[in-house]
Amino acid sequence: MIDLYYWTTPNGHKITMFLEEAKMRYRLIPVNIGKGEQFDPTFLQIAPNNRIPAMVDYKPMQPMPNDEPMTLFESGAMLLYLADKSKKFLDRKNAYWRKEAIQWLFWQMGGLGPMAGQNHHFGTFAPEKLPYAINRYVNETARLYGVMDKRLADREFLAGNYSIADMACYPWVVPYERQQMNLDNFPNLKRWFNAIKERPATIRAYQIAKDMNTTPAAQATDEARRLLFGIQKK
Repeated sequence: MIDLYYWTTPNGHKITMFLEEAKMRYRLIPVNIGKGEQFDPTFLQIAPNNRIPAMVDYKPMQPMPNDEPMTLFESGAMLLYLADKSKKFLDRKNAYWRKEAIQWLFWQMGGLGPMAGQNHHFGTFAPEKLPYAINRYVNETARLYGVMDKRLADREFLAGNYSIADMACYPWVVPYERQQMNLDNFPNLKRWFNAIKERPATIRAYQIAKDMNTTPAAQATDEARRLLFGIQKK
């Protein structure tokens, strides 16, 4: 059994998408980041960076010291672990395609996620609208969408078959309208996006989020914004 410490963010969606695709047994433990639950000492023992998702695997791939469970934080590391444990969504026979999937996973972790996240912050959440910052991150998001669009021009998915690379990137494209993007400008990316959107596991994963969190992120309270973005009280 896996305990998934989760909230309804793109990084959280990555892991529910995988678990639903692989049909692995798991239990959701909500961590409402708008209420500051990510700072709970118990959670910090698993996720010292106070970010979701995190997970505890009570039946790890290999025995742990003192028979302890496996704990992981960082969504990319979690996807790699789950893929190796389940032997799914990361090619084990072809080193080239395995490398490609890991490469695009790291590309998302180091580029698409952080840049789209800053796009969300300055365009939607920042108390002061800074045109320079908004333009900077909208333009960078568009550039990264273009990188994906070019990559997908001659292949169905980012690394051959559907893989953890696609699961990592898809949730960061879901809020494309908030990012001021038009998918019609990226036809290969749009085709890829719609194909993943229609997968039954994707539908189940996003229904979990819808059922758990009924408050749109844009309607976050001032206190929630303070907790989320480290705003100091005056």
